[in-house]
Amino acid sequence: MIQSLEKGLAVLESFRDHATLSLQEIAQENGITMGSAQRVAHTLEQTGYLRKDPRSKRYSVTVKAVGLGYSYLYRQPLFQHAHAVMHQVNQECGEIVNLSVPDAEDNMVFVMRVAPARHIPVYMPAGTRIPCFASASGRALWTHLPPAELERKLRSVARRKHTPHTTTDAEALRALIEQARRDRYAYADEEFYPGDVNVAATVLDAQGEPVAAVNISVPKPRWSLARARQELGPLVIRAARAIGQHA
Repeated sequence: MIQSLEKGLAVLESFRDHATLSLQEIAQENGITMGSAQRVAHTLEQTGYLRKDPRSKRYSVTVKAVGLGYSYLYRQPLFQHAHAVMHQVNQECGEIVNLSVPDAEDNMVFVMRVAPARHIPVYMPAGTRIPCFASASGRALWTHLPPAELERKLRSVARRKHTPHTTTDAEALRALIEQARRDRYAYADEEFYPGDVNVAATVLDAQGEPVAAVNISVPKPRWSLARARQELGPLVIRAARAIGQHA
């Protein structure tokens, strides 16, 4: 391990949840000394990944950091094919279609979105993370976990309320995941964003391993949960299968 590189990457990651950080905040976020924070921040500033405001002395990430994820988003054959499938699904249902992949921290990371022109969706740029337990996409992925691994996640994952409707009870989550396994799609009803209903199905690779999830997000009261499940459940299953053929 190259510790200095590890520190630099950790500092960059600490901006994921903050627009700006001071040197003291960088040190606190990463558990490093002020001297170490200063050296890392100065290096990242000199290489163009951070910018320091001359008046406030606070640091922020520059557009150069976007390039770190460019190859992942642009070069993946799975994503290139998914783009065409998602546009077709969008044309069929007229609603927002998303593709997300799991990270190592029990989140689903949104990598692609196709939205209809008739309304402005919630701002969700590539890289937005939503906890697996509170999202239809995450629950769809969790249906493929071995029983022991699912139990471990249900016990260990932080289950905080994001809306009054967020399901945090482990038994209730287990029941929703079991239902999703039978139905071949999962759903979430206003569990991360108020007024948002979404259904999702898992994208499997050639070995049958879950690698992503496609989901359709619709607003209440224009859509009820029952209508979304009836009309959009089969659609996400078909879309996930089509994307998975090229995984």
